[in-house]
Amino acid sequence: VQLQASGGGLVQAGDSLRLSCTASGGTFIGHVMGWFRQAPGKEREFVASIRLNSGRDDYADSVQGRATISRDNAKNTVYLQMNSLKPEDTAVYLCASSMSLAGPEYYFNVRAFDYWGRGTLVTVSS
Repeated sequence: VQLQASGGGLVQAGDSLRLSCTASGGTFIGHVMGWFRQAPGKEREFVASIRLNSGRDDYADSVQGRATISRDNAKNTVYLQMNSLKPEDTAVYLCASSMSLAGPEYYFNVRAFDYWGRGTLVTVSS
């Protein structure tokens, strides 16, 4: 499966942005889709995840209340709506797919995910 993230750009603090992740090849593969981000010189960190069947979503504390992950199975697309963006949200955002089915905390780790797409850069200016 090939995943492609899009929707990044340069925004100002307080702005909103919606990122998209589309699966090529016709359909999502796996049980859970996740969004991670990686800032320069930092490790990749969990942002949000969503179960493709139930729609259950989970978020990192750093984005809780400001981010919403959603999916459109018919379009093979997962979205990440980010509001009230802060300069510390600046990073490359990547989407990923997990073939595993486990408890929510399992997906906080990059190793839970099997397929990764190319990221999209989000830059938030102060």
